[in-house]
Amino acid sequence: MSAIAAIPHRRRGILARLRTPEIGGWAFMVPLLLINALVVFVPSVLAVAASFTDWDGIGTASFIGLDNYVAMSQDPAFWNAFGHNVLWTVFFLVVPMAMGLFGAFTLTRVRRFRMVFRVVYFIPYIVASVVSASIWRLLLSPDVGLGGLVGLNFLGDPQLALGSVAFINNWAWWGFLLVVFLAAMQGVDPRLYEAAALDGAGPVRQFVSVTLPAISPTFVFLGLMTIIWSFLSFDYVYVLTQGGPAGSTDVLSTLLYRSAFGDLKAGYASAVGVVMAAISAVFVGAYLVIRRVRRWDV
Repeated sequence: MSAIAAIPHRRRGILARLRTPEIGGWAFMVPLLLINALVVFVPSVLAVAASFTDWDGIGTASFIGLDNYVAMSQDPAFWNAFGHNVLWTVFFLVVPMAMGLFGAFTLTRVRRFRMVFRVVYFIPYIVASVVSASIWRLLLSPDVGLGGLVGLNFLGDPQLALGSVAFINNWAWWGFLLVVFLAAMQGVDPRLYEAAALDGAGPVRQFVSVTLPAISPTFVFLGLMTIIWSFLSFDYVYVLTQGGPAGSTDVLSTLLYRSAFGDLKAGYASAVGVVMAAISAVFVGAYLVIRRVRRWDV
């Protein structure tokens, strides 16, 4: 009788354990993990496998080992695109980050219409990149736009094209940084600014000694995302110049796209994608180390 009576009690114990927050959380996470595995993990594994093959994306793939990576290391087009990605990353780590910081700090001093400014600055980010890039292409056109007025072909001159595309992308990007920085700055304890003011610190000194240390986790995170998104940049470059003229705006993503769908070298394109993923993984790993060292998770 005692063994039979223990069965319902044992069943109640199992049900109680299933109702714990941890089990409940995993129950909600499992469907998301399955979807993530189907749309991210499995394609990633297939892409890595394809990078070791000679494949046109349609027919049968043949294993060639590291030949795609060797060819990539000797390909001037790859190094040209990689160099542009480095320049792109440096630009976006300096110009929009500085603009976002300065704009956010300025808005913290604004008492009226702050929400209006937020919306105005954020609108370029939420507009579809294809739409905004097409509008800018008309605005800078040497035939009907600003290019004709000043006598410059902003998107057709190899000396101006990369800077022009970066300027347009920055127009859409820096407002997002401003809004995120502003949200972080509004979480800074006002008493820190009061103490700094009592010590004679002006706005610039307060920004350097109070604001920047307080928002450093946000600053480093946005820096990480800027690096990753800079190496993945594709839409503005492709819509505006398709990597031209003469490869002057080519980046790794446009090289990958052209190799896969233009030259039908899906294996080589997969190798380029693996390199891009490895670069992102290095910076993510560095970010996680910084978080642990600075104890931002505590």
